Amino acid sequence: MNQPTLSRRLCAEAFGTFCLVFAGTGAVVVNEVSGGGVTHVGVALTFGLVVMALVYALGKASGCHINPAVTLGLCAAGRLDRSLVLPYVGVQCAGAFLASGMLRMLFPESRTLGATLPAGSDLQSLVLEFLLTLILMFVILSVSRGAGEDKLVGGLVIGGVIGFEALFAGPISGASMNPARSLAPAVVAMHLDHVWIYVVAPIAGALASVPLCRCIHSSPCCGSGDIGGCS
Repeated sequence: MNQPTLSRRLCAEAFGTFCLVFAGTGAVVVNEVSGGGVTHVGVALTFGLVVMALVYALGKASGCHINPAVTLGLCAAGRLDRSLVLPYVGVQCAGAFLASGMLRMLFPESRTLGATLPAGSDLQSLVLEFLLTLILMFVILSVSRGAGEDKLVGGLVIGGVIGFEALFAGPISGASMNPARSLAPAVVAMHLDHVWIYVVAPIAGALASVPLCRCIHSSPCCGSGDIGGCS
């Protein structure tokens, strides 16, 4: 089977990240402006479901990373060529910013545009985001390493992980696990005080998951081909 061209891969990553941020942070915005009509559970489900759908829709085109931390983690695991990292991250951020710009046009009354903000201390959210992303990246590496039938359920598993992590950690740290998802609304809404947490912690967590995967799995979890994944 022919590999998708670079332009197709980048288009898929840009569109996928746009969909993730538009739907996910859009749920946060609609919950804000409607006085809680979506609810926290609804927001968590939105993030999980949109990721699940995108994995199946875009996985064969680009791997459906839609997350700079995941792209860096896959590169560290030997599953993505280094030459693709900057293009992937660039279009992911472009898609995220386009989504936040669209939400600003649609909901000018929103104060944060769904930006992730710590409910407690910066350290608390930093540790939470590190651990959440480590778990997510470990699951991505694990479910994408097996036979074809194992990969068929990958979208369900990855979407489920994002959903349950958002359910329990969202009220504290925002459960971002994705620098592009946090950076775009923070910049567009000008809430930049804590954005460093959501850039540093997810990247560190994704990278830390690679040696963990190698330690736990008996057969090699890293070093062979492109895979899907996301958040």
